[in-house]
Amino acid sequence: MSFETAKNVVDWIFSNVPAESKGVEIDFIGGEPLLEYCLIKEIVSYVESKNINIPYIFYADTNGTLLTTEIKKWFLEKINIFKLSLSLDGKKETHDINRSNSFDSIDINFFLQNYPEQGIKMTLSEYSLHNLADNIIYIHSLGFNEIDGVNLAEGAFDWNKDEYISLLIPQLKLLVDYYLEHDDLKPCRLFEKEIDICESQIKERNKWCGVGVSTPFFDIDGKRYPCPFITPMTFSKKEIYFIEETDFTKEDNFIDDECFNNCYIYPICPTCAGANYMINKSFNLRNKSKCRIQKLIALFIADLQGKKIVKSGGLINSKKDDTKLYYTIEAIKKIKSLYLEEFKKFEIIR
Repeated sequence: MSFETAKNVVDWIFSNVPAESKGVEIDFIGGEPLLEYCLIKEIVSYVESKNINIPYIFYADTNGTLLTTEIKKWFLEKINIFKLSLSLDGKKETHDINRSNSFDSIDINFFLQNYPEQGIKMTLSEYSLHNLADNIIYIHSLGFNEIDGVNLAEGAFDWNKDEYISLLIPQLKLLVDYYLEHDDLKPCRLFEKEIDICESQIKERNKWCGVGVSTPFFDIDGKRYPCPFITPMTFSKKEIYFIEETDFTKEDNFIDDECFNNCYIYPICPTCAGANYMINKSFNLRNKSKCRIQKLIALFIADLQGKKIVKSGGLINSKKDDTKLYYTIEAIKKIKSLYLEEFKKFEIIR
């Protein structure tokens, strides 16, 4: 992206902030965003020069390999308005397979000392399933309290396959035991969902994300797209033309009625609108290739929360909340009654 294009993008962003918004987050993404460190500096300087009265912050998720002494110094000078998050897939062996032998090029302590609240971003692929627990425990052992990622990789492979289920079950068992023992740690994103809302919350027909409304993506030529997934990197020009005809403000265009009406864990089951369209050529038909694995994860979330309730004597998050406790217990029972039988052949019960 040229600096002139970047300035036009920035001007558009701050001229189109919704009235109800509390501020703006400008994310730099790639590839590796810090390849354009000089451009990023210019953009930040330009925004600062405008004396904008709307709260804003910059953000980049980086592989950490390009942080020279000079670049680190600049980021530390801007630490109040610019946050960095590290993509780290675990131990050296796993990370090097996923990310081109880059582990030894990362100054992990720089992120730990300066951006501990950002946590770590991790992508879970079929190549790292067999040692997921070791990788998560390793990241915690470095001193990171939060692991914000552990996203199931998007792709053509089917997460519902028995092979992946068999690999994931022992890893989830290990993580339940680990988080039960380490109450001071915030469970990674896989386990972080509050299952009580499956029982207590009246289902709302809301989109899972801000596609087309609050997540505009700007390509290098400045053209705006609905989100970082729906771009020419993923879709043809013809497909994007039809996608852009969508009324993104209409929630029903993004609701899968089969899931909404029939799935108990619908309120906590993540989905990507762009990935749904890529697979089904429709936003309101979810990609069902992760249904089975999401049910499995829900079972282990229920297992962990149930064991924590027993361990704490009926407390949730160290606070006495009888209503939340009741709904959590009911959700635990319901999730086990609905999904345990499906995984019976994997000997999931302990």
